[in-house]
Amino acid sequence: MPIILETRNLCKTYGAVPALDHMDMTLMSGRIIGLLGPNGSGKTTLIKLAAGLLTPTSGTLTVGGIAPGAFTKSAVSYLPERTYLDPAMTVNEAIKLFEDFYQDFDAKRACEMFARLGVDTKRKIKTLSKGTREKVQLVLVMSRHAKLYLLDEPIAGVDPAARDLILHTIISNYEPDSTVLISTHLISDIEPILDEFVFIKDGKAVLHDTVDHVREEQGKTVDMLFREVFRCYENS
Repeated sequence: MPIILETRNLCKTYGAVPALDHMDMTLMSGRIIGLLGPNGSGKTTLIKLAAGLLTPTSGTLTVGGIAPGAFTKSAVSYLPERTYLDPAMTVNEAIKLFEDFYQDFDAKRACEMFARLGVDTKRKIKTLSKGTREKVQLVLVMSRHAKLYLLDEPIAGVDPAARDLILHTIISNYEPDSTVLISTHLISDIEPILDEFVFIKDGKAVLHDTVDHVREEQGKTVDMLFREVFRCYENS
């Protein structure tokens, strides 16, 4: 499998505060990967760097072997933590916006997903519940034929029933040879769909493993391991 995302000695600071601290990480194509860590650990900063919205202070980050730029943005589909769609738009207008903006956007796929999720595409976004607005953004992002999907807290603001629908949307609609990187602190909810995980702490990747290896070799869930690992950091 080819490498889709790689960091080497990656640092990002805001003033004197390090958000990422000499991070080394290699992610392969064709995987669903959880980027897991407590608040303030550097998850969102890493995702924004991969999306080309920030530049490293030092070190390197590459997407498909290339530094983020105009070319990689055509291969990356990014879901930010906050809603960015114009609330006065209808869902149909948002579909048209994505269709005009992204050559790889599949409007038919988006409409099919909205129908399955029960989203009325004639309604204005501002009239939708928070959970439905999050579904709208996720469907739009997952309807691109991208190589790397970057999802920043896609289930944080929705109820448990909506989380199940969102997770199903993710696993049933991403390109099989692509990678989905999901940043979240809701580990037990996201764990069933993950192939791999990366634990991130204070801007460093402290553990990268497959979910199956942890279950088979250690007899633990990723959530259990996360609590153990980060309890050790708290007590050190």
